[in-house]
Amino acid sequence: MAPIPEGAPRPARRSGPVLACVSVCTALVVGFVAAINLAVPQLAASSLKPTSSNLLWIVDAYVVIFACLVIPAGAAGDKLGRKGVLMAGLGVFAFGAVVSAMAPNVAIMLIGRAITGLGAACVLPNCVGVLLHATAPERRPHALAVWAAATGIGGVVGNVGGGAVLSTGSWRTLFEAVALIAACCLAWVARSAPRSARLERTLDLPGTLLFVAAFVALLIGIIEGPELGWDSTVVLIAFACSVLLSLCWVRVELRVPHPMLDPRLFRSVALSSASLGMTLTFFGSFGLFYVNASLLQYGRGFSVLQAGLGVIPLTVPLLVGTRYVPGLIRRIGIPATLSAAFALTGAGLLGLSYASTMAYPVYAAGLFVIGLGIMLAAPCLTAQIASALPVERAGITGGLQSATRELGSALGVAVVGTILTAGFTRHLPADLSRHAPLPRTVQEALTLAPADHTAVTEAFTHGANTALRAAALVVLLAGTLVVAGARRAHRTAPQQPGGLTSPDSAPAS
Repeated sequence: MAPIPEGAPRPARRSGPVLACVSVCTALVVGFVAAINLAVPQLAASSLKPTSSNLLWIVDAYVVIFACLVIPAGAAGDKLGRKGVLMAGLGVFAFGAVVSAMAPNVAIMLIGRAITGLGAACVLPNCVGVLLHATAPERRPHALAVWAAATGIGGVVGNVGGGAVLSTGSWRTLFEAVALIAACCLAWVARSAPRSARLERTLDLPGTLLFVAAFVALLIGIIEGPELGWDSTVVLIAFACSVLLSLCWVRVELRVPHPMLDPRLFRSVALSSASLGMTLTFFGSFGLFYVNASLLQYGRGFSVLQAGLGVIPLTVPLLVGTRYVPGLIRRIGIPATLSAAFALTGAGLLGLSYASTMAYPVYAAGLFVIGLGIMLAAPCLTAQIASALPVERAGITGGLQSATRELGSALGVAVVGTILTAGFTRHLPADLSRHAPLPRTVQEALTLAPADHTAVTEAFTHGANTALRAAALVVLLAGTLVVAGARRAHRTAPQQPGGLTSPDSAPAS
């Protein structure tokens, strides 16, 4: 199939199947982040014998590699062909899932998770690139809104689908099922996705390596802090390295001819505030997914399938209301839409922290409110980022959107999981709190004191409530910065129909 020239009209008949295909691929790689959270209790009790920090790394190894490589993978799609990189990503994703399914120990599991994250990094940004080039310009806002909904729904699909698989098999079955679905998606992409023109540009290996190293160092500090101590040498060195590597990354990116991500792009207030907003949205949602899966199983005694189904109230606004968000933005503007989004998300997280021991319908109401916030935020921020860069940079656009999502997801899991562990250990019964080493998971605590089941699960609930309140505070405080940036961008930048910032206002890279 010949490449489609930039700017050429796309047949309308093609955009629908392509939209469906990339939405399913997107839901798969995003949903896998959520699905693994349901398997945490099984993994904790498995022959792998992971520690609390091992469990966080099993969840985050995928997300970290995903987040750090998604921008260079988008650039690779621009250079090598978006369809080809997308297909390669699905193949690597399936292979990594197979490695994880066969893992005999934590080390092999982490390798498999990292390989799967590499595949996901190639999938997500090139889904956006393929979609943008297969969709006529006047249909792109609608297509991006649907795709944004797929990223939100993907987390819930991962919960429900993961719960269904885990209820009939082990955590290994989950990885096997994911590998099979990825193989089917690969065949679908090969059949339905069009090819697009390529850009002649070099890939920025030094910038990519520095970006990965800086973020991994940051997460080492966050995840290992509770276990090693926040003033330990390892944790302090990790944070210092993260700062130094970040500064080196900025210096390198400002000098190379084709940077992975030009820091000067963030002179655009619209782009920088939208990127922060996307990171914040997924910080809250995936921090919630990490807590929610175990909270429903430990705190309420739900089965793994019930825990997966228990998050469905969050999906209702995403399924029903996303199509109306572009019209709402046209009427009330981006700042007002984002104000409502972060207020609802923060209020929902705070409400859940008090509803964790109440009747499930009350808890479900909190999930519904969070779903409303994500419904408003994701399409608005997706369109804002897309409009800040020209369409010929579709791979970078998709990479930036995906990176902010996955960085937010990784930070959400790491920060919320860390606070949960600290709260859990602080509320353990006296006999367990004096044990050396201190148990840091429910499974470890119950192994040492099976008769203290109620006290241990109550300690976990206390820790989860503290983590949810901390997440709510972060969303509400940082959300004010995002809204302030959106207001400033709205006042100073030229506007397209629909209230979106014109890409002409973004700085050149």
